[in-house]
Amino acid sequence: MKPSQVDMQGYHDRGFVIIEHFFDDRELAAMQAELQQLQGSGASRNVATNGDGQTISQTKSNLQIIPLNHASDLFRVFPFQPKVLDMVSRCIGEPFVRQLDQIFSKPPDSGVGTEWHQDNAYFKISDPTKGVGMWTALHNAKRANGTLEVVPASHLAALDHQHSPNSILSRCIVDDESAAVPVEVEAGGVIFFNYGIAHRTGPNLSESERAGLAFHFLRTDYINREQTAWEYIHLRGEQSSHGVSEYGHDLSNAWQQQVDRVLKRAGQ
Repeated sequence: MKPSQVDMQGYHDRGFVIIEHFFDDRELAAMQAELQQLQGSGASRNVATNGDGQTISQTKSNLQIIPLNHASDLFRVFPFQPKVLDMVSRCIGEPFVRQLDQIFSKPPDSGVGTEWHQDNAYFKISDPTKGVGMWTALHNAKRANGTLEVVPASHLAALDHQHSPNSILSRCIVDDESAAVPVEVEAGGVIFFNYGIAHRTGPNLSESERAGLAFHFLRTDYINREQTAWEYIHLRGEQSSHGVSEYGHDLSNAWQQQVDRVLKRAGQ
């Protein structure tokens, strides 16, 4: 499905939209190979704890790689793809920036989930619908392996968050979990959801790894200047240089080149 074919009224009403097969087989293979390269270099950190919110677990794993743009040439150019830019523009308008990028991976059997939360609990912008998360399934995503779940229209109210005893991340309480929608897609499928949508992932009870790639994009005029933790990359608007200002190179046509490079390195 092309961005121009997506039901945007449904996106705005429910706060999210799921798109199957957003990436083709070659793009997916490159992202999977890059994930393996990053894992082999020791880029992952475990954010699962022993129940005190601090001591990292030795038996449970929720592996995070963050940020990606300094660790991977492929993922650095990822947000400059025209289809990504066009879809983000339809979700939040222009101009906008890339705010954050990361991967969460869950090993088989020991992989635990991320508890309910709204991204705006971290980002704290005045209107959560002006930010959008893009979550890409790097492996087939099912309930059994802990896929993402979202609560439709939960962006209509901010939920109270508290420190989680099971992770270094925060959590919130969702009153009606039966309303949650699982994002069950084949690898290469994506979901776009605004910063106010409550979401979580479950444990990986399968025999294979399950990973998700998450990018976050924000309307430039909604940047919270009091939040200094984020590195904003201008993607659309007058301040966009297509990566020249931030990285020293024009990255507007670099995605397929990087896909080819990674597949060649991987012998594919």
